[in-house]
Amino acid sequence: MTQADPKATEAPLISHLLELRDRLLRSIVAVLILFLICAPFANSLYEFLAAPLMKALPEGNTMISTEPHGPFFVPFKFAFAFSVAVVMPFLLYQLWSFVAPGLYQHEQKLIYPLLLSSSILFYLGIAFAYFIVFPVIFAFFTASAPEGVAVMTDINSYLSFCIKLFFAFGLAFEVPVATILLVKMGITTPDDLVKKRPYIIVAAFFVGMLMTPPDIFSQTMLAIPVWILFEGGVYFSRIMLKSSEKESED
Repeated sequence: MTQADPKATEAPLISHLLELRDRLLRSIVAVLILFLICAPFANSLYEFLAAPLMKALPEGNTMISTEPHGPFFVPFKFAFAFSVAVVMPFLLYQLWSFVAPGLYQHEQKLIYPLLLSSSILFYLGIAFAYFIVFPVIFAFFTASAPEGVAVMTDINSYLSFCIKLFFAFGLAFEVPVATILLVKMGITTPDDLVKKRPYIIVAAFFVGMLMTPPDIFSQTMLAIPVWILFEGGVYFSRIMLKSSEKESED
């Protein structure tokens, strides 16, 4: 019995590590380039982010900073987060390009539809949170403040709150992609998913409870879109299976 040459086994590993390094560097450079572009407009970007809250605040109330360096650093933190979000499709493509050689050819064909659909849904989730959810929950929060209490939100806390909700809604809007992938991989079927619909609805409200503030409005506004998107994923997975069956028959 001959032993494997250690150098022969080390060569592919080194090659993969070098490729991983290159793709990480490309991702970091892409984020930094966009951040440098956005940095001069950091204050304007933060003002846009704060607009839904500022509209809901009673007249005379403002945002505050509890840290001396907050007014300077917080807008840059949002500019960096904004840069990462914008570059996200490119980051996902770099990840995909790294793992693609180990997949089958029919699996590799899914990448572009998946990248496009998942990116669009992620941005739709963020837009839904900003334009629909924020005005409702901020109006509720400010209106429910006891008399004599001035609502003045810290800018850093507000940024953390917004990023959390953006992530929650962006991730929740990926439900159709996840549903189609589960069906495509043979893990489940549309009929099985329909049978589990009551559990999916309960899970949607449970996730909404965990990922949003403890109020019924934001929880419901996350859970209902998840339910609707789940139904959309089931519908399109049926279409996908029918088209696959027709191709196999031909």
